Amino acid sequence: MKMRRVLATAVAAAVTTPVVFLAAAPAFADGKPAGAAARQDEKQTIGALREAVAAAQKAFDEAGAAREAGERQLDADLDKLSVSQGGTHPLVIAYGEARKAADAAAAAKKEADGKLAAAEKALAELPAEATQEQKDAARKAVDDARKAAGEAATAKTAADTKASEAGKALSDERVRLVQVFWKDYQKPHEDAQKALDAAKKALADALTEATAANCTDGTKNPDLVSSLTGPKKIAAGGSGVFTFRVTNQGTARLEEVAVDALVFGMERIEQDHKNFTVTSSSPADTSLAPGKSIDFKLKVAIGAAAKADTGVLPVVARYVDKGVSCGIAEKGHQVTFTVTKPHKPGKPGKPGSGSTGGSTGGNGNTTQQGGQSNTPVTNGTSGSTGGTLAKTGAGSSTMPIALTGAAAVALGAGAMVVVRRRKAGADA
Repeated sequence: MKMRRVLATAVAAAVTTPVVFLAAAPAFADGKPAGAAARQDEKQTIGALREAVAAAQKAFDEAGAAREAGERQLDADLDKLSVSQGGTHPLVIAYGEARKAADAAAAAKKEADGKLAAAEKALAELPAEATQEQKDAARKAVDDARKAAGEAATAKTAADTKASEAGKALSDERVRLVQVFWKDYQKPHEDAQKALDAAKKALADALTEATAANCTDGTKNPDLVSSLTGPKKIAAGGSGVFTFRVTNQGTARLEEVAVDALVFGMERIEQDHKNFTVTSSSPADTSLAPGKSIDFKLKVAIGAAAKADTGVLPVVARYVDKGVSCGIAEKGHQVTFTVTKPHKPGKPGKPGSGSTGGSTGGNGNTTQQGGQSNTPVTNGTSGSTGGTLAKTGAGSSTMPIALTGAAAVALGAGAMVVVRRRKAGADA
């Protein structure tokens, strides 16, 4: 009996003060570099990446400002090249003059063509009694008109060509200005955007990697405080809901606040661990602003085959620091409750001992562990710990919680040490 209580207390300590187990079972270390040195290297790398992002952001901002100035200049230059808006560019003036000349040439050709048609008509309409002199004069008029019409046509072609060339020069200048804008302003801006995106991604990837690595060695945060309330009794075959309230008493927002919880029976921690489970319904938004609180609902279910026992529910809060690492609350919490026999049909139990196990008010039924931890509890399996650890904070759905990361190492290794020592003593 005494050994089971020692083991149960050790299991709870793994959640509320996991550093105890890391110190007690150093043989389970994974051989990685010292945490402080590794974090220093990460900080130096991340610091360089942050500087790269800042430099890329500055270059992007400068490229953006240059692009805006270049775009304004382009608009002004294109306005000067606009015929419809009365542009003042020399090419516009040249095009206008060429266009006028072409229009005049077209009018002259039209007039010459008219004269030719009139001369040809006059020749055709000469009366039969017309003299030879009249006929010669009419034929000469036709020849002269045809020559004038030919010259007018040639002049019109030349004028049209000149107007077309002037128009092309005007269009080419517009294209050239746009190409210059693209080369000197638009492309550098797009390249700066790509460089900034790449720098941000590199930093984000490094932060994700560093966070994942450092979440096995989180820093205790006295600003992350919590309370735990719930039923004092839960009948076998039923369940009870506990409320774990987490409050941010600091001045900085805490991201991805989550909860790790473990439930087990103190008297039969090894035999009855399958009869104790905990699931969580977490808030949709687990970021926590300064001075704000959020509630996590922990549903503890007791299997119908469970014997009368003392249930233990240790809980600890943690969060992810987007700066590099993660943090864990300086103090964890633990409540105990009585596991009663199942009710007989038609005979409901007394208030507080039923299968629903509603929450009680205040902290009168809580026991604060007050231990300090340098290692946060993350996700995994509980091994031979005699219970199931809950991890919450990943959404609003109800989800089972499992022991992982540092807590898994600490709890699994520590519990194994205690169990093996007890068995060794028994065998002896």
